[in-house]
Amino acid sequence: MSSTPRICVLRAPGTNSDHETCYAFEQAGGKVDNVHVFELTESPERLQDYQILCIPGGFSYGDDIGAGVIFAGQIRRKMGDLLHAHLQRNTLTLGICNGFQVLLKSGILPNGTEDWTPGPEFEREATLTWNNNGKYTARWVKMVVDSPQNVFLKGIETIEMPLAHAEGKLCVANDDLLNSWKANRQIAVRYCDDSHSANDEVLSEEYNPNGSVANIAGLSDVSGRVLGLMPHPERFIKATHHPSWTRRPERGAGDGLKLFQNAVNYFA
Repeated sequence: MSSTPRICVLRAPGTNSDHETCYAFEQAGGKVDNVHVFELTESPERLQDYQILCIPGGFSYGDDIGAGVIFAGQIRRKMGDLLHAHLQRNTLTLGICNGFQVLLKSGILPNGTEDWTPGPEFEREATLTWNNNGKYTARWVKMVVDSPQNVFLKGIETIEMPLAHAEGKLCVANDDLLNSWKANRQIAVRYCDDSHSANDEVLSEEYNPNGSVANIAGLSDVSGRVLGLMPHPERFIKATHHPSWTRRPERGAGDGLKLFQNAVNYFA
């Protein structure tokens, strides 16, 4: 395998962060293709050429019947075998914002590489729904890493980046599922306060803008090769992307670039 991985940034009608995501992977040293979902369904063998699959943010199919629902249905019904084969190889998969919604609503998360199987129906025990404030929310958040074994999060303890969504509140069917995620270190990142403190008690809207259970901002699969998160790492690639950059000492790379570098370096 080449030490320079090939990356498929998979977009659908309504996706709006694909170019920024491609740029982020390119800045990390990867070779990136911006691929429309129809291209992949017409030539499914193309996915075998990629080591990293990323579903970027946006509003796929306008989120007309729910965020990520139509795209997730496409993955299960039209690309199920293709994605199953991708997950079984030594690959990485990333879902950002709408991409996280797609991974969760297709069942790829939390199952990931372990036992995800394609098909038209499956039992969904977790979902992302409307923010507690009932509206689209865009702001910067602080997070603490809870899943250090995840490839994308290697060497990261805390991270800051922007979020922008209306349906980012993570809900679970029962406490048993939440406890299972904790035991398997699948809670990837949590929203935290200024002291980087986060636990199961839901923080105020100032720190957890959507009201996600246990302040969960992202999930990992058990293998650590799949990550989905609501905030946007591709929007903090340079230190000057931060709204307070003139008052901060940092220069050079922004926090988000590390996730993409970790993914590319995994194949070095």
